[in-house]
Amino acid sequence: MTETGTTSAAYDAATATLAVDGRLPLSPAAVAAVNAACDGAEDGHTAGHLILRLSGVPAVPQADGVTVSLVSKWERALRRLERLPAATIATVQGPCGGLALDLLLCADRRIADGAASLVMPVENGTTWPGMTLYRLGRSHPGAAAVRRAVLFGTAISAQEAVALQLVDVLADDVEAVLAQAVASAASVRGSELAIRRQLLFDAATTSFEEALGAHLAACDRALLQSAVPGAAA
Repeated sequence: MTETGTTSAAYDAATATLAVDGRLPLSPAAVAAVNAACDGAEDGHTAGHLILRLSGVPAVPQADGVTVSLVSKWERALRRLERLPAATIATVQGPCGGLALDLLLCADRRIADGAASLVMPVENGTTWPGMTLYRLGRSHPGAAAVRRAVLFGTAISAQEAVALQLVDVLADDVEAVLAQAVASAASVRGSELAIRRQLLFDAATTSFEEALGAHLAACDRALLQSAVPGAAA
């Protein structure tokens, strides 16, 4: 497990699980834990998925050691996670904010209990203007719940999160739903999953003409793999 002292994130390679405590501020150890999880997925050391266990909202201001350089490293680690050749499955129990919310919005599958809420961190009376704001705005710029969260730090309730598709499902038994999600991810090809995820991301900002070539290339790969059973992704 990657962990140094009290850290906001820790990666367990044996279970392909990244646990993130949103109560704690950003740290180099948190960046290292996310990168370690990405290393495991990219090297094929995980079973086609990465589990993100997320909880907690910031209890203290950002640490004195937090700099724009460190924030940039964190955002690059998140972007790397968004492009993994593995399914990312997040569970949320209770309020989720700070680093935990960052990870949730990067996940492919998002499972929460009924007590969950999404909370933008507030620093010096205003919400933190990191890329969580971008991800929320890109998904639902006009939604009242998102607007209140981004501008005023108002929590997004579990029911609102599901209605806005920020969370996929609310579950009484989070572990049972997680097990089902892990099982469904087992049959998905790694690099092919990453390609389809990227095509989906690009659809919001790419014209049909610009997107056509990338989609045709992906179709060609799929046809070649169908013609050669067992072909590497």
